[in-house]
Amino acid sequence: MILTVEPADTGLKGEITPPGDKSISHRALIFSSLASGQSEISGLLESEDTLATMKACEQLGAVVDRDRGNIFVTGTGGSFSPPPDGLLDMGNSGTAMRLLAGVLSGQGFDSTLSGDDSLNSRPMKRIVVPLTMMGADINPTQAGTAPLSIRACSGLKAIEYVSPVASAQIKSCVLLAGLFASGTTSVREPRLSRDHTERMLPIFGVKLPSSCSVEGGSKLKACRFAVPADISSAVFALAAAAMTPGSDVSLRQVGLNPTRTGFLRCLEAMGADISISNQSAQSTEPVGDIRLVFNDRLKAIDVPEALIPDMIDELPMLMALAATTPGVTRIRGAAELRVKESDRIAVMASGLKKMGVELQEYPDGIDIKGGKVSGSHVESAGDHRCAMSFAVLGLVASGRVKIEDAEFIATSYPGFVQDMTLLGANMQMESRS
Repeated sequence: MILTVEPADTGLKGEITPPGDKSISHRALIFSSLASGQSEISGLLESEDTLATMKACEQLGAVVDRDRGNIFVTGTGGSFSPPPDGLLDMGNSGTAMRLLAGVLSGQGFDSTLSGDDSLNSRPMKRIVVPLTMMGADINPTQAGTAPLSIRACSGLKAIEYVSPVASAQIKSCVLLAGLFASGTTSVREPRLSRDHTERMLPIFGVKLPSSCSVEGGSKLKACRFAVPADISSAVFALAAAAMTPGSDVSLRQVGLNPTRTGFLRCLEAMGADISISNQSAQSTEPVGDIRLVFNDRLKAIDVPEALIPDMIDELPMLMALAATTPGVTRIRGAAELRVKESDRIAVMASGLKKMGVELQEYPDGIDIKGGKVSGSHVESAGDHRCAMSFAVLGLVASGRVKIEDAEFIATSYPGFVQDMTLLGANMQMESRS
């Protein structure tokens, strides 16, 4: 599919509620499937990624039902059943693969985790190493990627794992494996990564001995859980308003977890007129309404490296916003972008160059000189976040922008075009002729 974007004639205006948080939706499905009893989940994101997780949970013995927009999951009590043919297809979801690898490493049956070409090219040794330390029999390909072959386990042993990087996926994988280990499993990181797992496990009845540890044998209990709107999806409307004259947009009940708000802090540093109201707690997560009103005072910044883990998924959108912001925006410490759904630094650099943007690419980042951007035909490399970032930038281009492989937007934000159109954007998804 090709997404065609016309330059905006007027500012974007209105209110939307972004879709449910993808990271939290994955966890809600997996935790509910491990729990005893029936959990009720509201606000769950139903995208290609999370639907792959849902299907895998069903193949492992959980029962999933829908009623009045909510998802009801009857869990397995912690003992998954072998999938029918041993193979679980995770599609494009690295979160699903890495978290389920932790759970399956402690099960008494063989299984294999695989995915699409993109997922099967991403590094998996980062979870294989700690799981092997715990006694798991898990084997990636020679290149250290999926498919992951996991052999039946008679028991894991607890470890204190010192992660070389701040990664919520690594941390969650180890903690979930720790539920099936003897003793207390803990994880230490160079700095705090997303802490959704630590916040959510107590809601499902698991007591944490410390802020980032679990006791082997802990059982999950069914609960009601509300998934907040995804800040990683909210940033597209926020950035669109920040760069499009005359805009005034509001986003309702967006997750404001402090480990996820790096993009908001960058917007403030750049001079955006942004405000937050109606703050409250939804399940374990802080939420609030975010409003952004366009002004012409945005300036380039040097993005603090300390903020990178708090906005790793939002960096493609920040790169596109930087292309319109006077001065040179500098991003460093973002080498992790090289091993996402695509090499996001390279993909964004290539597309921005086609749109007339001056930039300098580095192994762990990029320098972008802001100015005017031109219409162009750009490649998203099948990366949903790059595709949406180019689409937003198209609103202020001098001509029409076309984005290839835009169907992958459904990986995380199936309603993206609809929501942006509701705010006044002129976007259309088309089949290749």
